Amino acid sequence: MQEADRVLTRTPARGGNRESRKFGFVIYQALYAPWVFLKAVYAQLVVLLLMFISGAAIFSYYEGLPPLDAFLASVSTITTIGLYVPNGGDFLTLNRTEAALLVVMILVSVGAGASILQNTVGSVVNGELAKGEVEKKLIRHLKGHVIVFGYGHLGRYVAEKLSEMGFDYVVVTRNPQIYDSLLKRDVLAILEIEGHPVDALQTSGVDKAALVVAAHADDPDNLVLVLTARRLRPDIRIVSVVNDPNLVETTKIAGANVVVPASVTIGHLLALSAVTKDLVGVVFSEEIGTKEIAQFTIFKRSKLVGKSMAEVAKLAMVIGVVRKEAVVSNIFDPGFRLVEDDILLVLGDPSSLRTLEEEAEAT
Repeated sequence: MQEADRVLTRTPARGGNRESRKFGFVIYQALYAPWVFLKAVYAQLVVLLLMFISGAAIFSYYEGLPPLDAFLASVSTITTIGLYVPNGGDFLTLNRTEAALLVVMILVSVGAGASILQNTVGSVVNGELAKGEVEKKLIRHLKGHVIVFGYGHLGRYVAEKLSEMGFDYVVVTRNPQIYDSLLKRDVLAILEIEGHPVDALQTSGVDKAALVVAAHADDPDNLVLVLTARRLRPDIRIVSVVNDPNLVETTKIAGANVVVPASVTIGHLLALSAVTKDLVGVVFSEEIGTKEIAQFTIFKRSKLVGKSMAEVAKLAMVIGVVRKEAVVSNIFDPGFRLVEDDILLVLGDPSSLRTLEEEAEAT
């Protein structure tokens, strides 16, 4: 994962306006709430308006009421306020056709009203009233962000890491429950419709994004995503995970810049952790191959006490020295020497690291 981290820190832009975006989220939500409500229930509202007009026509024709009075009577009857009672309340002498029309009008109106209520409550409970539209609006303002496809164990780790480093990102998931959960936490997210990766990428702002991370649990989904992203944005950086190591080259051919074989990575880490307690990281690089990062504490009678970096570099590449909980900046100064309790951070292969480990712990 070190190679992927290196890519992340180099290409996307950091989100420096998160507080203003939170404020924008509140403003947009206030503006979009009425629109989203109307969008959800406009069909029922149209039906209700037609019933109001129909009722007004019935009362005007059969009761002889003026247009405004007829409309008021219709609204009063449909909403059960009861300001006007047809035929003076004498239903026995009420025109039979008028009665039948009023029954139909009331039943249809009650159904439309119940549907409006159900949609409103459902939208509020599920957190979908305005947040979905608000998030799309905010995503359109992003630039240089990261698109993370998939929110399983790996996708969640990538998103948390990006948040920790201060990068803007958009999560794309197919799971409605995960999508609702992300919305409630004000995480920018898109609900992907299966089989529509183009729509998902465009909605998540691929035209202005800096990086796409394919972290689906299924390799075929990752391959489709890589191909689609490369077609939409030939210049974008793409990092993909593969579970089957045989698909590494195929994924690269599809257009991924960096391919991380998850099973090989985990297996490598577990195997090395079993043989050395000093492993702290692994670097996967096409240029130098797979290298380990380890840390060693210099013991009192270690052969490394008093050594310079030039002497230690014969065993492995030193990338840092920690002394008294602070990183030493002048380790390549000719006068610098290692002392007891120094911590060496080194990069190398397992054999060279084991040799250095023996030197550091010698008594």
